[in-house]
Amino acid sequence: MQIAYLCADRGVPVLGDKGASVHIREFVSALARLGHEVTLLCAREGAGNPAPDARLIELPPDETADAIEAQAALLGLDADKNDRVLNRELGKLACDRNLPSRVIAALERAGACPDILYERYALFHRAGAHVARTLGIPHLLEVNAPLAFEQERFRDLRLKAEAQASEADILSGCDHIIAVSEAIGTHALTVGADPARITVVPNGVDIERFQGPTNAVLVRDRYGLGERPVIGFVGSLKPWHGLDFLLDAFDGIRAAHPDAMIMVVGDGPERERLAARVARTRLHRDVVFTGRVAHHEVPDHLAAMHITVAPYMSHEGFYFSPLKVVEAMAAGRPVVAPRLGQLGELVADGATGLLYPPEDLGAFVRAVVTLLAHPQQRLAMGEAASASARELGGWTRAARQVIAIAQTLRIAESCR
Repeated sequence: MQIAYLCADRGVPVLGDKGASVHIREFVSALARLGHEVTLLCAREGAGNPAPDARLIELPPDETADAIEAQAALLGLDADKNDRVLNRELGKLACDRNLPSRVIAALERAGACPDILYERYALFHRAGAHVARTLGIPHLLEVNAPLAFEQERFRDLRLKAEAQASEADILSGCDHIIAVSEAIGTHALTVGADPARITVVPNGVDIERFQGPTNAVLVRDRYGLGERPVIGFVGSLKPWHGLDFLLDAFDGIRAAHPDAMIMVVGDGPERERLAARVARTRLHRDVVFTGRVAHHEVPDHLAAMHITVAPYMSHEGFYFSPLKVVEAMAAGRPVVAPRLGQLGELVADGATGLLYPPEDLGAFVRAVVTLLAHPQQRLAMGEAASASARELGGWTRAARQVIAIAQTLRIAESCR
């Protein structure tokens, strides 16, 4: 099939290091391996990693001050040039009005005649539905988070009613929803999606990359880790990832293992604040912030760790499908995580890692200390984690599921 993949989210650079960026590249590459031709249209191409095997077209946001002012007028609002959050949201809405025609024109210029449109859900964007209707092709929507809820809770949201309305429209109106977790599927139901049009397709992992040869010595030398036991975190540094919780627990961990270290791999909005917190304490020699690491270097960093942690904080309807947990398991590293949502399904407590009650600092400390104190148990869990990741399957498994759905939709469309 010919597939048009649309990502209108300007916060997801396709060639970047975010989990969302990795997800797009790996999934698109899996589609290509199965013999499908993908045209990937995105708001930001980004840089830092190789492009997936697809025709890549960047359609940068095109809103202007006049367009933002006109959008404000449509909503009965007074434009406020000093309100950055409001102007950003108005800009997304203004951009979305022109995006369908820009996508169709880009496809025509590229000579692409897609059989389906696969869209990664982006807040305030309805463009994919318009494109699919215009071209007369099925519209599959990948939903990775309840974005209106997430934006309001963790960032800022001015146009809440409009965000919720657009989310309800696109989730209830698309031909099929690909949800990355059961919690996301449940969320889709609450906004009006048809349960028969929802399929849960969890994240995959590049088995060959994460179970291939690595160079832990290079990483340990680079950051001066020596032979010290390393507790590792990999991911974007965001409030809900629980890095403060990890630092709170470190004194308790070091009471049992004074030579232990923490290595935080990745970048994000919390990095500067977390690094400043560490710098003010006696922990500054025992916590390493690597900053941005290209995705192809992540396996080497995982190999330098003894265990990995995913200390998520609990919140209503925990919906994450953590790519970093699956990759750590594939790399043979046991994971310590809270018993939350999909984490409790991915990590087999006592077999591939250890689970603890959410936000129970003492239980988290005990789990980490236990794994550091028992190397044979840790190695056995790592081997079991690696085997479990292989059973979960790579991105090709996810791509096959989606293609099966798309083929069914195309047959149904041809019979109308």
